[in-house]
Amino acid sequence: MAAAAARYLYLTRHGEASSDESRLTGNGRRQATLLGERLRRTPLRAVHHGPLPRAEETARLIHGRLDGVAPPQSAEPAGDYVPYLPQRAELPPESADAMLERLARFPGEERERGPELARAAVARFTGPVEGDEPRHELVVTHNFLIGWLVRAALDAPKWRWMGLNHAHAALTVIRYAPGRPAAVLCYNDLGHLPGDLRWTGFPAELHI
Repeated sequence: MAAAAARYLYLTRHGEASSDESRLTGNGRRQATLLGERLRRTPLRAVHHGPLPRAEETARLIHGRLDGVAPPQSAEPAGDYVPYLPQRAELPPESADAMLERLARFPGEERERGPELARAAVARFTGPVEGDEPRHELVVTHNFLIGWLVRAALDAPKWRWMGLNHAHAALTVIRYAPGRPAAVLCYNDLGHLPGDLRWTGFPAELHI
């Protein structure tokens, strides 16, 4: 049997984006740079990002603060999509209508291809790795995929990716160790950001 080692998956949502989502705002660039400074203290081996400009720019700014890490790589499974479409019977009765109505507003392609891409993301980015050395890698992605991967790590119901909110440039880390359940080591951590850069991307009523 081949040796296996732990994978440490670092997840972050892109920095705050412009209204047309074509680039980061000044705040978003600051968020990305500060996260890069924090991650300089970690043994990252790889940086992956979704194909959209706001994720690519975030990854590039983070990478610019790192030493000895290969250039960021674009990965379609790290993109922005709906990872799972629940059936009404799976959802809490009191919120099923509102949740299904919200999902119906997303573009058809995001809903139709999402489950396939979510499976690809799990296969590519999760689980222990071959070899004797732990692997530390960063995925710069979007709110929904972080929720999906956290849900999977906790073995929560598939619909439960909904309701998990992630601030821009917040840090979530999941460890996948051989022979052990996945462990969420930190979640939506904003310790590297000053107060004026925290909680962007969160609904206003959830700001803390």
